[in-house]
Amino acid sequence: MAILTMESLGIPPSNVLSAFIFGIITYCLILCFHSVLLVTIVLKRNLHEPMYILLFNLSLCDLMGVTGFYPQLVGSILSQSREISYPACVLQGLLLHLYGTGSLLFLTVMAYDRYIAICKPLRYHSLMTQGTLVKMICMAWSIDFAMIGALFVLTIRHGICRTHIVDTYCDNPSLMKLTCEDTRVVNYYGLLIITLVQGFSILMVSFTYFKILISCLTTKQAKSISKAIQTCATHLVVFLSFEVNIFLLLVSHRLEEVSPHLRRAFGVAIIIIPPILNPLIYGLKTKEIRQTVFTFFQKKVSAI
Repeated sequence: MAILTMESLGIPPSNVLSAFIFGIITYCLILCFHSVLLVTIVLKRNLHEPMYILLFNLSLCDLMGVTGFYPQLVGSILSQSREISYPACVLQGLLLHLYGTGSLLFLTVMAYDRYIAICKPLRYHSLMTQGTLVKMICMAWSIDFAMIGALFVLTIRHGICRTHIVDTYCDNPSLMKLTCEDTRVVNYYGLLIITLVQGFSILMVSFTYFKILISCLTTKQAKSISKAIQTCATHLVVFLSFEVNIFLLLVSHRLEEVSPHLRRAFGVAIIIIPPILNPLIYGLKTKEIRQTVFTFFQKKVSAI
């Protein structure tokens, strides 16, 4: 079994303990935030609506990503070893790619849900039925696992002739750089996935928000416009933050002029920032979730 070496984290020995504690606290906080969000959605029947069920699945994607990243990172900091086995590296890359693709797919479905809710409110319950929602969720997960699974099958069928991972974690581009064989098929398929998922997400979200904007301008009712803005602002902030991170990461991988340190920073940011922001943004900006969480903790404090 091949043992790989990842890029050094550059942490001085004197700061190892502080970095380890910081990593553990960050991971635990992310798990706590998402757990509160997931449990709240599961237990409160008034949150069993399409928007919150889709948010539940988005949170699962975030947990998949941070679980693929943080345990290996904090273990590496504590042991001061950047070695990782090839199967563990493949598993980490698989989880991170499932997280990225799945998040984009669910953010796209959430945009469609907001479009139906605002532009066709009278038909919302007939269009977004439980059956339709289940089909959309199953389709998103199926596309995610099928696309990413095929990508990694194509990647691992090549033998490796190097053992140095050029990034701070394992992903498909870094795994491809381990082989000396022709990887054009994997490259083309990877670009196809990026084009399809990114293109579909951007077009769908742009279309839905354009239709929502037209609907708000046509309505000319301050209350309706305010509700639409409140409903969409949260989703749009999450989507744009995710897209900006992905764009910077993709550009940094394609341009040789980009500093390796900057590329690694972009790579880490896409795993750290969205999973932290998503539960906080949705928890603080979504009235139903915020009220439910605050009421729960108030009852616990009163009981004490």
